[in-house]
Amino acid sequence: MRFVIFCHSLVSCWNHGNAHFLRGVVRELQAQHHDVRVLEPADGWSRANLLAEPTGPDTLAAFPRTFPGLRSELYDPATLDLDEALDGADVVLVHEWTDPSLVAAIGAKRAAGGRFRLLFHDTHHRVVSKPEEMRALDLSAYDGVLAFGEVLRERYLELGWAGRAWTWHEAADTALFHPMPGQPAEGDLVWVGNWGDDERTAELHEFLLEPVRRLGLKGRIHGVRYPDSALSALSDAGFAYGGWVPNHKAPALFARHRVTVHVPRRPYVRVLPGIPTIRVFEALASGIPLICAPWHDAEGLFRPGADYLVARDGDAMEKLLRVVLNDRDIAASLIRSGLDTIRRRHTCAHRVDELLAVCQAIGAPAAGHTPIPNTVETVKEGIA
Repeated sequence: MRFVIFCHSLVSCWNHGNAHFLRGVVRELQAQHHDVRVLEPADGWSRANLLAEPTGPDTLAAFPRTFPGLRSELYDPATLDLDEALDGADVVLVHEWTDPSLVAAIGAKRAAGGRFRLLFHDTHHRVVSKPEEMRALDLSAYDGVLAFGEVLRERYLELGWAGRAWTWHEAADTALFHPMPGQPAEGDLVWVGNWGDDERTAELHEFLLEPVRRLGLKGRIHGVRYPDSALSALSDAGFAYGGWVPNHKAPALFARHRVTVHVPRRPYVRVLPGIPTIRVFEALASGIPLICAPWHDAEGLFRPGADYLVARDGDAMEKLLRVVLNDRDIAASLIRSGLDTIRRRHTCAHRVDELLAVCQAIGAPAAGHTPIPNTVETVKEGIA
């Protein structure tokens, strides 16, 4: 089939985790001999911020070498020839950060007799946190919604914003995220993530900074959007701050440290149970022991206590860090279990199989020859 994907960015992962997943999905679609065309806005905020980083221009220039076979086309929404962009498409995916007017325009092309099937892809919490923004999107002509968690899928159906919706979780791009033995040791704990909009400031202090300070660990943090107060807190806790790092370099960072943690943002804990960030998939795929602040794995994606440990509070995080760093057998068991779960259930190849099953369900023009994969039961469908 021919896929056309409208995304915020394929080439920039600056504060844009969906790029991690999208790269793996595009690569897997290509490996199964599908044609994929990716379009992203020329003025996207992630790309603009990437170019403002000291190493950003070089990172962008190196993208074709870093990700052979992956490319995207820049467009200006004011001058985009939509008929040309959609020409020959069998399936069109539109990400939720796409400009609302373009979301509606693509839907209008489908309603006017477009032969392609049209899916909306949601990987954020705005449906529950900012419904007024999402309500402005015209999805009336879309064939369905791909939501990255069951609670979001149900919400689309409850609100009547979609006639059909499927749960399509993110996953690890295992072409990049895998164990890397032989890397030089750099420290005890590494955390790759953004400070953000005060959605987890208290949690970062309780579950990351304070345990590291009390244990006297050698820690390293990478990410963006760290205000001066956060940088001061990192220094007080003994962390080295490395700034922004391209996502494809994260596996080597994991390999050079002995443990990492997951500190979910408050909206995910409170209103989006069952949705981890993509960093959980990527850490487990990289073979590093993982300890999580509390979150409810409502959909049974993992095996808490086996794939990762859960700390109920900051004191428990301190104790579990001490255990993992001092008991090689426990650390090795976490690594084995986490890798097993990723490889069996949560790679981008699994998600492409699920996507192709959805394409068949909605009658994509060329999907009749695509067998329903064995993993189809993991794609939960809802029909209003």
